[in-house]
Amino acid sequence: MKTNRWLVFLAGALVAAGFSGCAISKSVHAVERGNAIQTIYVAHNPRTLMNGFEPELVTQLKGLGFDAKVYENERPKEARHYLTYTANWTWDMAMYLNYLRATLYDEGRVLGEIEYDAKLGGANMGKFGKTEGKIRPLLMELLANAERAPKGATATVAGKP
Repeated sequence: MKTNRWLVFLAGALVAAGFSGCAISKSVHAVERGNAIQTIYVAHNPRTLMNGFEPELVTQLKGLGFDAKVYENERPKEARHYLTYTANWTWDMAMYLNYLRATLYDEGRVLGEIEYDAKLGGANMGKFGKTEGKIRPLLMELLANAERAPKGATATVAGKP
């Protein structure tokens, strides 16, 4: 009997250890209230090798009520609010978003940041699925407190022009 209990305990411990490495982590440092944003300039990242990601990111930002434009090389002078990102995909029965980190800046000052990390996703089937469904909730939370500056208006931060 003691041997059977030991085997059950050992099997349970192995299963628990296997599932402990199946986590997908998401974190958001949201933009604080009082930040008015009209246009978000997205820095093109040539190291992101998934063709549809950048256009999807722009579509998501526009869907949240912000103008969004992609720039390459040097940031345009009018690009007060800009977003940089890194994103990686990997293969496990299908391609899936493995890691995303995006940082939103206001003239060099970090306004907010998101991170999606499925590197320890292991057997977690939540790692599969469309990228748009993974980034939308993160972007929504990131920008939930941001005020949408009207077109043609000068965006302000906490009352400063």
